[in-house]
Amino acid sequence: MIRAFLFDLDGVIVDTAKYHYMAWKRLSEELGLSFDIRDNEALKGVSRRRSFEIILGINGKEMSDEEIEACCQKKNDYYLEYIYQLKKEEILPGVTDFMKEASSLGYKIALGSASKNSRLILEKLEITPYFDEVIDGTKVSKAKPDPEVFLKGAEELGVKPEECIVFEDSLAGIMAARKGHMKSVGVANPEVEDCCDYFISGFSGADVRVLVKKVSGE
Repeated sequence: MIRAFLFDLDGVIVDTAKYHYMAWKRLSEELGLSFDIRDNEALKGVSRRRSFEIILGINGKEMSDEEIEACCQKKNDYYLEYIYQLKKEEILPGVTDFMKEASSLGYKIALGSASKNSRLILEKLEITPYFDEVIDGTKVSKAKPDPEVFLKGAEELGVKPEECIVFEDSLAGIMAARKGHMKSVGVANPEVEDCCDYFISGFSGADVRVLVKKVSGE
């Protein structure tokens, strides 16, 4: 029986991926590193540090732990500049209505994101009250496809992993859901359509009861 929904943030609730790309691009240019929109695909769903390690790998470069941490902090500063300008109108279509319906039907809702800025983003979008728990990069240490963030979400919601549906737009996120023995709904990104339990192009018009039935057979 499905009792809870776990949502990724970037690309599922709001498109902040563009701001991550802008921040990484800005940092890379300052450091003289090659980084473009194609390289950015490898950064989806992974932690800040791992993202920068990927960029370094693309360029065949190495840095000390201290240098990596300093660069990650600078990237986050750039990202926050963009996020502080975020408005509630940027929440993706249908998401708020879907969460309202899910809550009214008694489903528990948690966020499961690697972003350490999740709470700030939820506040800017004015949707914090819809979440029973927020599991982000401040609470977990392992990046997707490790299922830690989703397992922690299920734990804090007081439900079993098999009672959860994960909403994700990245392959790493879908893999994390699978490793955590959870059902998965791929959102918007056609690349995940073949590996998730159910796929939706977006939340506009999505019906909670219908979706749960299609995913779980309930």
